Amino acid sequence: MKPDNRETQEIEAADISETQEDMELQNVKEPQTQATKSKGKAIIREIISNLTIIIIALGVGFFLNKYMIANAQVPTSSMETTVMAGDRILVNRLSYIFGEPQRGDIVTFIYPDDGKTLYLKRIIGLPGETISGKKGVIYIDGQPLQEDFTEEVSYDNFGPYTVPEGSYFMMGDNRNDSWDSRYWEHKFVKLEDIIGKAELSYFPHPRILR
Repeated sequence: MKPDNRETQEIEAADISETQEDMELQNVKEPQTQATKSKGKAIIREIISNLTIIIIALGVGFFLNKYMIANAQVPTSSMETTVMAGDRILVNRLSYIFGEPQRGDIVTFIYPDDGKTLYLKRIIGLPGETISGKKGVIYIDGQPLQEDFTEEVSYDNFGPYTVPEGSYFMMGDNRNDSWDSRYWEHKFVKLEDIIGKAELSYFPHPRILR
């Protein structure tokens, strides 16, 4: 018995219709899938870009802090009124790469009596000089120090001390309240123990340090 042509045509038409619907659904899903994948890739690229920026920033910060700039907080009043207790300062680690420390420079250094604590003082005595203090006057090689860098007068007599080559004699600007070379067991700071020159105070009293 031959199949009814009409029924066969209806079945074939139904199959074609279902196939077309499947293709239409697939065409709808494919762009959605591609859009989702593209969006995911964009998010990943953004994350990688942000991580790269963060890593570079951390690397630059580490390099600056390790080799160029030190960020420190002054814990005592020994340098008042030039640098106040609690001031945040920036120290240039490269100050003495191409030049020698000068009298009057404010520097951070490793305290010679314990070899680890960081101090902030002003350089007063240079290598080879003989320094002493009498009746409120500082003498360098027997001559009164013309620029004393502070208006505070200390009448504590000290010296004479001859500064070894490659070393420096340190004093605080707050002369009557400064634990410095006058009182240390090891009087002098070696050049290699100087961290750098304090350039500026940025908080809470912003100013260039001189």
